[in-house]
Amino acid sequence: MQPDGIILVDKSEGETSSRVVQKIRRTMKIQKAGHAGTLDPFATGLLIILLGQGTKLSSYLMSDEKAYEATIRLGVETDTLDLTGRVIKTVPVPEIKPETVEEKTREFLGEIEQVPPAFSALKYKGRRAYDWARKGVRIDLEKRKVNILSLKITSVRLPEILMEVVCSKGTYVRSLASDFAKSLGPGGHLTTLRRVFSGPFRVTDAVLSEDIGHRQSGEALQNKIISLGDALPQLMGVQVEEGMAQKIRNGFHLTWDELVPGFETPNPYSNGKPVKLFKGSELVALVKAPRFEGADSGRVKLMRVFN
Repeated sequence: MQPDGIILVDKSEGETSSRVVQKIRRTMKIQKAGHAGTLDPFATGLLIILLGQGTKLSSYLMSDEKAYEATIRLGVETDTLDLTGRVIKTVPVPEIKPETVEEKTREFLGEIEQVPPAFSALKYKGRRAYDWARKGVRIDLEKRKVNILSLKITSVRLPEILMEVVCSKGTYVRSLASDFAKSLGPGGHLTTLRRVFSGPFRVTDAVLSEDIGHRQSGEALQNKIISLGDALPQLMGVQVEEGMAQKIRNGFHLTWDELVPGFETPNPYSNGKPVKLFKGSELVALVKAPRFEGADSGRVKLMRVFN
């Protein structure tokens, strides 16, 4: 039977995110699985595996803020911006005071612009950027705005700098590390990267990817599944009856006062975030409440429906 929900995995260094999904499929004997938020093979840490209808939650899980532990090696630049790439520049690393490193973090806090790495999965003229890069073709990827919520230096042991980063979706920590290293003078590249949390989920609650199929059998993994409803704990929920649940699953667009009669004003659900509709503990749909106050009975927007 195909399970629905998510599993938290602590990915090992050297594994691809796709490889972890394959191990889950084989061990649990299931067909439909994916992941939210790719980790590069050299990176470790939290990888959210989507099972069955859990794949419908991908965009919601990927939109959460994330936290990483990272190590920058100053004085050596690579074409991939990490330790897997070809060295393109080497310079001596001067003495840099820890206070100077700390002060530099202020330039990278808040909303910043960054250029994605040439070796990335972004598409450029119909092909992945890394395909162009591997052929030696220089491409100009557009800058994008990202939000760095926190940037903390945990250690300065030149030529290495250790930091903790909390950032928005779409942030390339490789680009952040490269830009930060250049701002200090000698430049550098990322040597370690570990995702420690994504939204409400922590790597401390994850199963080790190396244990999947060994210490973590298919039966053991079944017990690690987080249900569809619990996968989005930050969202408000509304209970619906069987008849209404069936209407929603058939694509019927209900009005808000049919779902929540006698709601308060201002409507606590009309905060722009999706609302979870439950029948008991079973997630029926994600909907968006209309923005209104008073006795307006505007129709809700169906965002995702779960069978």
